[in-house]
Order: sequence, then structure tokens, then C-alpha cells
Amino acid sequence: MTQNPDFKRNTAVGLDLGWVNHLKVNRNAADRRAASLAARRTVKKEYQAAWLIKAVQCIDLTTLAGDDTPGRVERLCKKAMRPLRADLMQALGLSNLSTGAVCVYHEMIQPAAQVLQGRLPIAAVSTAFPAGLSSMETKLREIELSVAAGATEIDIVITRQHVLTGNWQALYDEMVAYRQACGEAHVKAILATGDLITLENVAKASWVCMMAGADFIKTSTGKEGVNATIPVSLVMVRAIREYYEQTGFMVGYKPAGGVSTAKSALQYLTVMKEELGNEWLEPHLFRIGASSLLTDIERQIEHFVTGSYSAAHRHAQP
Repeated sequence: MTQNPDFKRNTAVGLDLGWVNHLKVNRNAADRRAASLAARRTVKKEYQAAWLIKAVQCIDLTTLAGDDTPGRVERLCKKAMRPLRADLMQALGLSNLSTGAVCVYHEMIQPAAQVLQGRLPIAAVSTAFPAGLSSMETKLREIELSVAAGATEIDIVITRQHVLTGNWQALYDEMVAYRQACGEAHVKAILATGDLITLENVAKASWVCMMAGADFIKTSTGKEGVNATIPVSLVMVRAIREYYEQTGFMVGYKPAGGVSTAKSALQYLTVMKEELGNEWLEPHLFRIGASSLLTDIERQIEHFVTGSYSAAHRHAQP
């Protein structure tokens, strides 16, 4: 991850069960705040274009399909390195732009590395993604193999049963082991929030994963019935803010699954700015996991530049 050299990476702190067990979430307040964000008029014209460029820089451009091929991953990587058409870049006065990273399965790390040649981070989903239901030995070995293959970021999935049964020590120990297996590679903890039932469970899982050394907390695999939402995001980013206030460690946030329009990307950028501040509006602290989002952003930027929309199929697909 490209970041400020003074950035202090999160490291494991002791598990404070007293704090975790007393966490409460006001669901009605979270819903009201989410509704106020959804109803707010969005930014317009050049301000919107600038925010959309920021969104592009924070995308983890993703392909996680069963029919992925090296050719598809090659196209994904080329799109990640040149996310907008040359004429749009020129019109905006941009000489260089890329997404935050590409995100692939383990088997596609090598094809991605051959194209990227170190120019962008490679994130690999791991630990029996998306369900996470294999042996701990297998999951740790999967992390080690992905790091050895060239992944610089690992997106792990937590064991949901630890959250659903309130076994916070088991979740903490699991996350510590994942962090250790990652070594210098940064680790994003996928909470699979759609499976966790309550916002209090989301808050508690966020805290435990951060206490165990997660570099990022991430909403979803994209495979659950409900993926990223604004209420869930508010709970998670407020946990990040409180964790920073208590420990001094800045943990990143990644919404994933269902973030497919420029409008939704702007909502998540607004959440980050208003809840955490401008420091979190950088790729080392904010990512959007997405596959089709970039197409809609490019269409919106083309409308800003030319005054008209083009059909989505006219834009290169990752």
C-alpha cells in the first residue's frame, strides 16, 4: 500500500472483553443518519468530477468469478492501470491515474503480477473465501502461499460462528494468526456483515478484529444476501474512529458488494469524510471493493466533459 512514511501500522493489542461486551448500537439513530445521507443533494459539476476521481483511486478493482481466466485478469489489470479513456484524462488535465489495487483469487495472482509488474498492489481473497469453512491449518497455508505468489494485501474472511456465539476470544486468536501469517502483507478482515444479524455484532466484530491487528475492516465478500450498506458502514467507521482515539492506530475501511454506481460511491466517500476526516480519504485507509462501479464512474465523467451520456457498453469492461 502506498502511504505516508509516518503512518503507524495497526498492531495487535490485548483483547478487552469488558469493552467488547458493553458495546451498544442505536439502530434507529444509525438508520436516521443513513437516511439523511441518502436524501442529501450530491455534489455537482467539477466538484463531482473531483470526488469521482478520488473514488477511482480508492477502488479495489475486482474479479472473483468461477470462470475467471488469465485473459480476464489481464484486462482487469490493464483497466486498473488506465481506468479512464485517454481523451477524458486529457480533458481533466490528468497525466496519471490508477485504481487502488486489483483483487483476485489465489490462482490469478501470477497472471496479475505479470501484467502489473509491481505498479499496483495485488489483493488476494483467502481463508476459504467466501464461507471461511475449512481447517485453520488450510486457511493459514493459503495466506502463506498467496503472499509467496506476490499478493501484497490479503482479504481474509472471519469465522462467522465466533461472532454469532459470542466467542470473542476465538475470533481474536484467529485474527492474530491471520495477521502473523500475512507478515508484511496488509490484511483486510471481511466481517460478512450480512450474516451477523445485528449491528451490535458488527460493532463487536469490528473491535475484536482491530484489537487483533487488522489493517482494514471490510463489510462483505459480495456473496452474501446483503452486502455493504450505509448503516453498517456508519457502525464500522465509528468503531474505527473510537479505536484510533484509544490506541492511536488508524485502521482502514472497505465497503464491498453492491457498490456499483457513482452515486453510491459518493455516499461512501461522504461517510468517510464526515465521520473520519480527510486523512481517511486515501487508498491506504479507504477502498471500495467493486467490479462494475468503474464503468458508471467513467460514464459520469464523460457526461461532465462532453455534456452527454454514452451507453455503458461503449466503455471498456474490466
